[in-house]
Amino acid sequence: MIKRFISLAFLSCIFLQIQAQQKIDPSTIREKMQWFADAKLGIFIHTGIYAVDGIDESWSFHNKKISYPDYMKQLKGFTLKNYNPAAWADLIQESGARYSVVTTKHHDGVAMYDTKMNDLSIVKSTPAKKDMIKPFFEELRKRNIKCGAYFSLIDWSHPDYPGFLSDSSKYQVEKDYDRWNRFRKFFQGQIQEINAQFKPDLWWFDGDWEHSAEQWESEKVRSMILAGNPKAIINGRLQGYGDYETPEQNFPVSRPKYSWWELCMTSNDNWGFHHDNNWKTPYEVITIFIDAVSNGGNLLLDMGPMEDGTIPPEQVNILKELGSWNKKNGEAIFNTIGGIPQGHFYGPTTLSKDSTSLYLFLHGNVNGTIMLKGLINKIEDISVVGTDRKLTHKVVGKISWSPVPGLVYIDVPGDVKDKYVTVLKLKLDKPIKLYRGQGGLN
Repeated sequence: MIKRFISLAFLSCIFLQIQAQQKIDPSTIREKMQWFADAKLGIFIHTGIYAVDGIDESWSFHNKKISYPDYMKQLKGFTLKNYNPAAWADLIQESGARYSVVTTKHHDGVAMYDTKMNDLSIVKSTPAKKDMIKPFFEELRKRNIKCGAYFSLIDWSHPDYPGFLSDSSKYQVEKDYDRWNRFRKFFQGQIQEINAQFKPDLWWFDGDWEHSAEQWESEKVRSMILAGNPKAIINGRLQGYGDYETPEQNFPVSRPKYSWWELCMTSNDNWGFHHDNNWKTPYEVITIFIDAVSNGGNLLLDMGPMEDGTIPPEQVNILKELGSWNKKNGEAIFNTIGGIPQGHFYGPTTLSKDSTSLYLFLHGNVNGTIMLKGLINKIEDISVVGTDRKLTHKVVGKISWSPVPGLVYIDVPGDVKDKYVTVLKLKLDKPIKLYRGQGGLN
């Protein structure tokens, strides 16, 4: 994942990458993106040799926290002895997630499957001696969960990849065509392997910032993937040739303008397994998830298994609590669309696809009256999602000769409070219509 050291050149690359998203016309991919738009929740899995010592994935040697040889010694300790792909898939299903993305290869170059392009894989170079991707995808598909493959374009272990430390040639590949062409043949060969063997529903690329679309041959890579699977979805880290954007860790304050987007976020402060106890609480994860969905996006929540395949108990608890909340309140999350503009209600909202149901999310202690502004519709019914409780409302300030709607006040008793976030469903007389004026008659 993108990490801590950001230069002006790097920021420029990010800007150019965002600008380059116009290369893919959203109207041409709308049909294949529908499942992604409906899914709302995915589980990201960062698994690799970095879990042996519990250090940063790949970046620990890039940022000189550890030497490269010492980092690679972790190959000897990666066992997967307790790896249970069915249990992983069960937990993901319990969380309510509709898709999962797993690392097939991080920047360190260690493949998590049996690559034929070189010998640097957990099958050939670790005690695990097994492909962990195929059985995991098989278990996900048994549960009707979409399968995503994380793949790092850069490979800091490959002899033909420009150096990762002081070797500035990584920005001057045009000076050594033979070397760069060998590397392109290598990484594109791995993409073809993954596409043929596992047929990912979604490709989650990373590392594109180090080179241009032309140098990566991004258009070729996209065409290669879609030739094997025309319905595959590709994230935005392919220098302009992806289908959706995926901001990392930082939640956007205003709604992104992208047609589809996904917030990828850790469950503590690190992607892979790490000696890090700064766990997000279930409440924090749920409220972040709600905010993403209310702004028209998805959440891709990370978990980092230990080297033996065990999922840390804190992450298990987060996913189970998230799943319990989703089971009760999922009507307001899954298969919905982003909510109404800010200012109408002081909290997150979503809408049913036909816009005849408005969902209001109430954080914290719920006891008293809430207000909704600018609603032109008539409210036919108000209920507490996941219960059989009905609530009452009152319209205040509506003047018969004015088109400006009144204020809607809803009484919410304290005994309907959810453990984390309470959701109200407002059934409207017709698709929602909002007053967006300044309060005057014109």
